[in-house]
Amino acid sequence: MRMKYRLGVDAGGTFTDFVLAEQNGEIKLYKTPSTPSDPREAIQSGLDLISEDIGESIEEIVSNCDLCINGTTVGLNALIQHTGAKTGLICTAGHEDSIEIRLGHKEDGYRYDPDYPPATMLVPRYLRKGIRERVVSDGSVKTQLKEADIRTACRLFKREGVESVAISFVWSVLHPDHERRAAEIVREMLPEVILTVGSELYPQVREYTRTSTAITNAYLAPILRSYVESVDKYFANLGAKYPVRYFQSNGGLAIGEVMGNRSVYAINSGPASAPQAGLYVAEPFNSKNVITVDMGGTSFDITLTKDGVTNLNKDIDFLRYRIGVPMIQVETLGAGGGSIGRIDEMGLMQMGPQSAGADPGPACYSKGGQLPTVTDANLVLGYLSPEGLIGGRLPLDIDKARKAIKTHVADPLGISIEHAAYGMYTIVNNNMVNGIRRVSVERGYDPRDFVFVGAGGATAAHITALASEMGVKTVILNKLASGLCAFGQIISDVKYNFMATCPVRLEGSAPNKRINKFFKELEAKGKKHLLADGFKKPQIDVKRSIEMRYVGQVHECTVEIGNFEINDKTIEDVKMAFHKRHEELYTYSEPHNFVEVVNVECTLYGRIEKPNPLILGRGEKVEKAIKNHRKAIFSARGIKTKTPVYDGNKLGAGAEILGPAIIEETTTSIVVQPGWRAKLDKSASYVLTHDQKE
Repeated sequence: MRMKYRLGVDAGGTFTDFVLAEQNGEIKLYKTPSTPSDPREAIQSGLDLISEDIGESIEEIVSNCDLCINGTTVGLNALIQHTGAKTGLICTAGHEDSIEIRLGHKEDGYRYDPDYPPATMLVPRYLRKGIRERVVSDGSVKTQLKEADIRTACRLFKREGVESVAISFVWSVLHPDHERRAAEIVREMLPEVILTVGSELYPQVREYTRTSTAITNAYLAPILRSYVESVDKYFANLGAKYPVRYFQSNGGLAIGEVMGNRSVYAINSGPASAPQAGLYVAEPFNSKNVITVDMGGTSFDITLTKDGVTNLNKDIDFLRYRIGVPMIQVETLGAGGGSIGRIDEMGLMQMGPQSAGADPGPACYSKGGQLPTVTDANLVLGYLSPEGLIGGRLPLDIDKARKAIKTHVADPLGISIEHAAYGMYTIVNNNMVNGIRRVSVERGYDPRDFVFVGAGGATAAHITALASEMGVKTVILNKLASGLCAFGQIISDVKYNFMATCPVRLEGSAPNKRINKFFKELEAKGKKHLLADGFKKPQIDVKRSIEMRYVGQVHECTVEIGNFEINDKTIEDVKMAFHKRHEELYTYSEPHNFVEVVNVECTLYGRIEKPNPLILGRGEKVEKAIKNHRKAIFSARGIKTKTPVYDGNKLGAGAEILGPAIIEETTTSIVVQPGWRAKLDKSASYVLTHDQKE
């Protein structure tokens, strides 16, 4: 670290997490309720907390930060709530409806459901304007660009108050001149609008994906740009010496200017830092197979890392919109502390996906919430302290929790409040287990070959129950677990993805020169960005990949290659890597078949110095860390068990606790189920294992 502090801020749906790393190796975690209407209010509240805790002014703290990093849900919320900018589309005539045709089918899981409603269009039909022009699949121009059509579209957009415009022409990736000229005309006639050019944002084949990605980016750009400008200004006024970095959904950092122009990279940035943090936490235990689970107040996010590598998604449907740019593969479901319990029309108990969120929150928050949530159930079961969360700063009312569960769950089912609470706990756990199976078992991975790493404030109350159900024997919970994504941000690097379409069959030597040319151009573009961002050449790393397929196939697979010159010898190594990858994914390969390249991609990293690791000293004797005993329920029978409650702040390295037990950290409560034991490692992580003696 170049300076005294490094700050990570992760805005969630219910809480905003702050991690402050100090040069001496100390790392502190803070939480404050999120303020979705204006996320900057939560940032101010968090900085006030930090200032009060360490006894320095906010200005002193920020001016002594080498990095201030912000993971934001602004773009995600706008996409969920459809509160983005009024957007217009300029496209090839005849292709105005491609985003509604959606390749002729609905998303996976709903393809044959006639009652599943169509997605809400981010650009209404009357603001999608077709332009007479046509480029064909070899890159040649069949129909010249009719500039008058663009000017007509611009006049309409001006009358309608359009704030952002997306441009996407057919085969523009092979001949971008038409899009570039269209962009010039839009800038001339509508200088105030924000412009997204499809072939620049996502220069890959597949017109529907490129158009949808460009529209999503345009829809979010004004909101993201306004947000990053205000946050940048806020930190600059506090004396920040370096620009704020924003976390991207590809798992890396970017400056605000980049996020404003490439807003689509921000839509799922929150959980994207979890794999990096999970690997960091698991490293002292030589674990590279990690499933990171993050249960916050609103959602449950799952990422899987195999052999130290986390999968990236491209060309997927996210919130019903096709997104082409790379995103960390995250499985998200509506299962958080605020998930609401209810009885459905068939008389069955359901949990989520509806959430009480931060406002009004669970019934026990006493903020006006009347419906029972997971947090209310955990409080009734004895897993949470009645004194409150976040070190008592958020008091909990158990009577209101019991009343909500009684009214909406227990009485309708004719069962006790305790049985209803345990039923709520069990059902939300089953929902999460199903999500974990989707990222593991359904993709060919045995979860028993992985360790669980917990993240998020609510995870620790559920994770040993989840592990028991999945047959996972080891769980790792760092003392920073409830803010693990914020921690992941401060140990992440700046990362940019640059792509190009390169359709070529790998025959003879001619394709080698073409592939080399694209790689060199992409790397030069990426290095220019990073050098301008203040990185030195030794801090810049490049990774190359090629999307390949057998001739005649419709879909391609991504093959990572080294940073070598492509020639007659090395191209054979690339082909062999493709055959191997194809066999890994689909259980077969066809070495006798011709191979073709579709796209090439360069990922450039600006490596950032990591903060010193947190080393935990020895603490008091375990018995002295017992705060009290609380009656808790660990089975469907509803039997209350006298359970020791430990003060996590008094536990040091080597402390070992046998379940059933509850360990209260300032920002989370760890439930050690019967049959499990927890041992606190010097790396500040609790290692929970299934007790073989039980």
